[in-house]
Amino acid sequence: MITRRRAALVRYRVLPWWARVSLIYIAARIVSTVIILAIAAGQGANPWTGAHPGYFDFATIWDGHWYFIVAVTGYPDQLPMTADGHVGENAWAFMPVYPFLVRGLMIVTTLSWPVVSVAVSVIAGLGAALVFFKLMAHVLSDARTAMFSVVLFCVAPVSALFQLSYAESLHTFLLVLALYLVVRRRYGWLVPVIAVMAFTRPSGLAFALFLGLHVIVRFATRTREPFPWRERIVVSLIAVFSAIMGLAWPAIAALVTGDVTAYTDTELAWRSAYIGYQHLVPFAPWFQSANWWLNSQSGFPVGGLVVVLLIVAFALSLLIAPVRRLGADLRIWVLSYGVYLLAVFFPQSSTFRLLMPMFPLLGAVAQPKSLIYRVAMVCVFIAAQAGWLLLCWGVDGADWTPP
Repeated sequence: MITRRRAALVRYRVLPWWARVSLIYIAARIVSTVIILAIAAGQGANPWTGAHPGYFDFATIWDGHWYFIVAVTGYPDQLPMTADGHVGENAWAFMPVYPFLVRGLMIVTTLSWPVVSVAVSVIAGLGAALVFFKLMAHVLSDARTAMFSVVLFCVAPVSALFQLSYAESLHTFLLVLALYLVVRRRYGWLVPVIAVMAFTRPSGLAFALFLGLHVIVRFATRTREPFPWRERIVVSLIAVFSAIMGLAWPAIAALVTGDVTAYTDTELAWRSAYIGYQHLVPFAPWFQSANWWLNSQSGFPVGGLVVVLLIVAFALSLLIAPVRRLGADLRIWVLSYGVYLLAVFFPQSSTFRLLMPMFPLLGAVAQPKSLIYRVAMVCVFIAAQAGWLLLCWGVDGADWTPP
């Protein structure tokens, strides 16, 4: 038995890198499938499926149904209004690349939405894992640590999104490709990637901030790494392009509906169940959420204090040695995305999903070489994945924990 295991390990190690990444990804998806099927077996009737749904039906609930609506009917030219005159939840909150891509493939293959939408997510997730290995191998200069980073990437607590009917899988592929292009200084290829990425998930503004900070850091360190004028101009222009793309979808929503704030009002509709209908005030949502979740009868601002402590902890985490080893570019991205979330996102149960673009930090988690540590991390991640699926994906009556 031991000899067979060693032989299998030897055969695995001599495989090309892309084959090893693919095997890791497939194995992780099998684990996720088992967890999803186990939860589906105990799932009761809900707004999207009957009791005990099959895999594909269960994989297309929650926002998957909104993407299906977009794929089939497109976007409304009139915003739905609530009884008290506010904009209600509607399809403008969901960007078009993923649902339109799936729709096109449905027409070509004649397959159903559940099958094609899940297939697109699975394939995009594999692409993301492959590029993520190249990214980690470049910044860490250690192939084994880079490969373990891929293991963590594939079994991460929200990695089941790689096989669910959500746009996150496709967006992650585009994002990791964009980051890889930046660290390799292949700036010209960023333009089409950013253009598609900005219409897949909200990302243009965060990536624009990242590129702006990238220019500043490269200029400040130009004695160690030359930063020619041509590259300075190109990256600066691409940062502006990314900012424009970040504002393009709200502009399109405004143009089609005739309502200047159509997109932001639509997004705010989802948080109205917590704090009512309010205007979007940058950097206020985290404090609003913390005050809602941690309301203190004493009047002491517990929520605000917690947010400040989280900000300090996040900033300090970017300074620890394993994170510094990822290089300036990836740390700048994590910082930029963190600032973006702090500015616009209202924390609730979907926070775990919204943290997915911070995946470069897995390269820091992967660095300890102890076998016990690595096995333990994989087990913890799989257990957390099961917990996330059970808490957020499974539907329990009037569920307040959407993924």
